[in-house]
Amino acid sequence: MEILYSKDGTRIACDRTGDGPALVHVGGALNDRGSGAALADLLADRYTVLTYDRRGRGDSGDTPPYAVDREIEDLAAVLDAAGGSAAVYGMSSGAVLALRAAARGLPVTRLALFEPPFHSGHDDRLTRSRAYNTELTGLLADGRRGDALALFMGSVGMPEEMVRQARNAPMWPALEALAPTLAYDSAVMDDASGGAMPEALIARVTVPALVLSGGDSPAWMVDTARRVAALLPAGTHRALDGQTHDVAPDALAPVLAGFLA
Repeated sequence: MEILYSKDGTRIACDRTGDGPALVHVGGALNDRGSGAALADLLADRYTVLTYDRRGRGDSGDTPPYAVDREIEDLAAVLDAAGGSAAVYGMSSGAVLALRAAARGLPVTRLALFEPPFHSGHDDRLTRSRAYNTELTGLLADGRRGDALALFMGSVGMPEEMVRQARNAPMWPALEALAPTLAYDSAVMDDASGGAMPEALIARVTVPALVLSGGDSPAWMVDTARRVAALLPAGTHRALDGQTHDVAPDALAPVLAGFLA
């Protein structure tokens, strides 16, 4: 584990795996740096993969107040540690963070995104995103981490019975420790304003970009990935056969390696 420091002094824990050109892995909701370890191992023969704990997670610090700009500065610190510039792979809300960072002008050489969870901007989706953000904020303010987790799981389509089972699973305490960072992902998605796709921001990202979706993912996720790719000036879309939002590292690794080559 390496310890980096963001612009505001926040400690950022980072793992470095492999040898070769640098690739930074940006995890999504409820991910820590361990979430990218299997993918890093699969790419280690050709790339140096940096996985890191986003602020508030794992071994990283969490300097209040939170702002998306601070998370972009955290990614900038990882890019600096990678040698000053690097390719970036972002998963889910981590893909949105990576997009925002690239649009801000961070030294991202190539950008790979897996299912950034934007929505179309229809009134019902805008309303649901705002309501989710309001309820999540209240639950976390009251210290109800378990209920905040359950709210998030329901919002991404997990059936109530599966949520009940998850509460009794050995992994639940570790997930509760990450629950406050659900508010950070909600901020990255701009749920408070409805979470609609920021088309003008996406169009500013001119580096080569690959937007991925699972072949067995919900139709709206696949459609969103295609739309993001179409908005990116150098974007392409690819669906991974048999994959869902819980993409398998061994299905992802060769596709990323081909894009980065």
